[in-house]
Amino acid sequence: MTQVKRRRQRVGGRLPAVLLLPALLGLAFLLVPLIGLLAQAPWSTLPERLFSVAVGEALKLSLICATSATVICLVLGVPLAWLLARAELPGRGIIRALVTVPLVLPPVVGGVALLLVLGRRGLVGEQLDLWFGFSLPFTTAGVIVAEAFVAMPFLVISVEGALRAADPRYEEAAATLGAGRWLTFRRVTLPSIAPGIVAGAVLCWARALGEFGATITFAGNLPGRTTTMPLAVYLALESDPDVAVVLSIVLLAVSVVVLACLRERWISGLR
Repeated sequence: MTQVKRRRQRVGGRLPAVLLLPALLGLAFLLVPLIGLLAQAPWSTLPERLFSVAVGEALKLSLICATSATVICLVLGVPLAWLLARAELPGRGIIRALVTVPLVLPPVVGGVALLLVLGRRGLVGEQLDLWFGFSLPFTTAGVIVAEAFVAMPFLVISVEGALRAADPRYEEAAATLGAGRWLTFRRVTLPSIAPGIVAGAVLCWARALGEFGATITFAGNLPGRTTTMPLAVYLALESDPDVAVVLSIVLLAVSVVVLACLRERWISGLR
């Protein structure tokens, strides 16, 4: 049995020569732009530009908005994932498809949809403005809402997968011992799916940090209020390309750190 397994591994590890060139081209296609970004970075003035006022404001706003959006996604997304994983709902597949629509929906379209619903003349936004004098578009709160809208599916998918993989016998044992639903969920279910929640929150945060289309459509581009790092990169390409490169490197570093944190959960699982 061991010899057969080794033989299969050797055969499976052989790459046909006809696939070698496309594989190398694909690798180059993905890596060369990143290498070019690092090669063009103004390394001599990087600290000075990194701690400039414009970069600092964009970075601070991005961190605040991405973290706030992640908190919203946790509060709303974990119960939603539990509903999709455990509740017997009619049309659950359709609901799941609708929940994951922002994953494939162009972000600009998501921003337009938010504007039509939460704008001053939107279905909900008009009532908010009329009753409370509160308007979301073109505000920092609008940035948070836009980022939460596009990032929540990442959290829901991760947590739902963790809930489906969790052993329900522990929850049944807790119920048998007299624990209520809320106590069981808090003391048994949540600890068992904690890795999925953490992974989903990290992905959610990273997606929110890099959001551009929905943010600029729904919240605009107001320096100090709605200009996050991706928007600052877009603006700096015309006025100061070096600043755009510096901001891009920061976002690239965040992406690498996120992948490193999630490596044991996903990348190793593909081996």
